[in-house]
Order: sequence, then C-alpha cells, then structure tokens
Amino acid sequence: MPVLGAHMSAAGGLDKAVDRGSEVGCQCVQVFLAAPQAWPKPPRATGNLARKGFQAFELPSETIERFRQAMARHALLAAIAHSSYLINLASPDRALWRKSINAYVIELHRAAQLGIPYVVVHPGACTTSSETAGVRRVIRALDEVHRQTRGLSAECLLENTAGQGTCLGHRFEQLAAILDGVREPERLGICFDTCHAFAAGYALAAAAEYRRTLQDLQRSVGIERVRAIHVNDSKRELGSRVDRHEHIGRGQVGVAAFARLVNDRRFRGIPMVLETPKGTDPRTRRAWDATNLALLRGLVGRPIT
Repeated sequence: MPVLGAHMSAAGGLDKAVDRGSEVGCQCVQVFLAAPQAWPKPPRATGNLARKGFQAFELPSETIERFRQAMARHALLAAIAHSSYLINLASPDRALWRKSINAYVIELHRAAQLGIPYVVVHPGACTTSSETAGVRRVIRALDEVHRQTRGLSAECLLENTAGQGTCLGHRFEQLAAILDGVREPERLGICFDTCHAFAAGYALAAAAEYRRTLQDLQRSVGIERVRAIHVNDSKRELGSRVDRHEHIGRGQVGVAAFARLVNDRRFRGIPMVLETPKGTDPRTRRAWDATNLALLRGLVGRPIT
C-alpha cells in the first residue's frame, strides 16, 4: 500500500499540522518549518559561516514534544518538510546565496530536532547567469550545507521543477549533474513532483509514457534515490513549464498516471504527498484533501488500462 498524505498548515503549532492531517485521512504529512515566504530565524545562533558554520540551536522542547506526541497519537507513518520558497541555492547574487545556505541549514537542524528525516528544496533559479553556472552554484551550496550538517539525521531532497523562468531541475539531467558534482552524493535524495514533471514535458498517463518517464528518471538519477513524491495534477498542458497544481483527476495529467504511481511497487512505503488546492469539495462537503486521498486510495489494486 502507498503511504498517502498531504501538505498541512502548521498554523498554531507543528502538532496542529499533524492533527489536521489525521482529520482528512493522512498517513503522512508535509509541513513548512518556517514561513514559506520568510527567512527562518533560529532562536539563537553562533559561529562564523566562513570558519565554522551557522548552527541553529534547539527548538523549544515543548514544540518538539507536542509534535512527536501528535505523530504517535494519530499513528502517522511519516513526516517530511518543505523548505522556504525564498531559498535560492543557484543564485549568482553572493548575499542571497549565502542567506539561502544559512536558511536551509537552519531548516535541516529543525527537522532533525523534530525527527523529520527529509527537507525538500528546489534547486533554485540561475536568474542572470547561465544554466551551467547555476548548477555549479547549487553544487557548491549543497557541499557547504553538507559540511555544516555533518552527523545530522535530516537529509536534503532535491525536487524536480516545472521549469518556470530560469528555474533549474526541470530536466532530470540537471538533477543528475548536481548529484554527480557534489562531494557527498549519498546524502542527497530526490522528491519527484508529478505536476512539475508533466509541466516539464514528461508524460505519465499511458503505459508507454509512464515507462519512458520512469526509465529517464532511473537513467539520470536512479529511482532508488526517490524518497518522497508530490502527487499533484496539473492545470496546464504537457510541456507548458507552468507550475499550477490541480485536484487529482481534474487536471491534464490523467487519472491513469496516478493509478500507475500508487500501484508501482518501487514506491511502496515512500511518502506520497498532495500539494493540491485547499478548501471544501462542493459535491461531498468534505475537505478537498479528503476527496483527493479517497480517490487515490480507490486506485490501489485497480486494473490500469
């Protein structure tokens, strides 16, 4: 059986995200450890980045305990984190690049304190530089992140992107170049986003399309590196390079793609997380997350045409 869940708001506390996830039928949750459009600030910090690294000190013990108790109380199988959207590890701007490294290190420390094994991050946008220069920048940033987080239990997951603007990671080969370039590739995993892959030109619905896309993924980065999946339909067409998520079965990806995904034994036990629009399904008067999760569960074990 797949491990299905959704991204949940942590308003009121990280434990509340777990409560909300349980209410809609999640087996796993994804959370932000900082406001997605703000730079994370540690309770305290010490050190000089150039000499010994930037360390985020302990979260309040009650925050950690409440989160862990909520995970146990609801018997959730997994939690992952998504980094702030402001982080740009590919930036040619030195100040922003350094700030992005600091922020990601803080989030990895927070995840480790909470017992969250992975923090998903977008590779970033090269903006005024080239793709090649941007990839090199990401490699250097991740090497620095790894240097500062050696021995930490939380790991980095690179997410494939839709390819809007100058965002890197929409081609699997770009992710492969990053993995090949870092000093400690064993400390990196992949978060595979279905909407992003579709927007980047990777079809998934027909059997041959799904097989070809997964073969490309295997050849470039290795399917065994996929540690989490973002299960999202797409408002826009194949190859649009526009990142617009839609409810499962209501977008352009095709329900068959999700049926293949939830029945793919290679992804058994891997968290599959919805990032679809929130709100209430007018037909069922339930949360959209509950509707989407029920649809995905209904595809498990079903013949795929």
